[in-house]
Amino acid sequence: MKKSLISSIVVTAVFSFNIAAAEQAPQKIVDLANTTLSGMGSDPVIVKAVKAENAKGKSLKQIQELDDKWKNTPGISDFMNVFLENDCAKHLRVIQNSTPYYAEIFVMDNQGANVCQTDKTSDYWQGDEAKFKNSYANGSGKIFVDEVEFDDSSQAYLVQVSVPVQDGGKTIGAISFGIDVDRVE
Repeated sequence: MKKSLISSIVVTAVFSFNIAAAEQAPQKIVDLANTTLSGMGSDPVIVKAVKAENAKGKSLKQIQELDDKWKNTPGISDFMNVFLENDCAKHLRVIQNSTPYYAEIFVMDNQGANVCQTDKTSDYWQGDEAKFKNSYANGSGKIFVDEVEFDDSSQAYLVQVSVPVQDGGKTIGAISFGIDVDRVE
């Protein structure tokens, strides 16, 4: 009886901590998502890059093979530089450097595979993650504001905001912004 009571208390405490640790994004982030960030989904440089990547017609198997290689490659390899140094990535860095609250920015194609990015992502394929699923939304496109989380690499509280990339009103991909919550005014 004593062991099960202690186990119940521990489980309740851990469960309560996880609820408290998951914090909704402040209204200023939601407002930013619905104004400035949503507009970047139709940026001509980003749209052009996503259209070009979609036109390659990669299979999910090819994407997942590259994802495995990506996750198992330490540091930055030559095959990763394609996504970090293309015209779209250079454009994203200009956007990132324009405001102190952009911790990272990356663009995904219509399957959730990386197109361009400011920093190396932990994996190549985002298609199985909420940031892609909720913003691409099976082609219907929606703004997605995730919960605030502490990011170990930047030592800051970040929220992922993802918006659809659209070409002529059609959703063709998604763009995700890592926003440093404490830097948004």
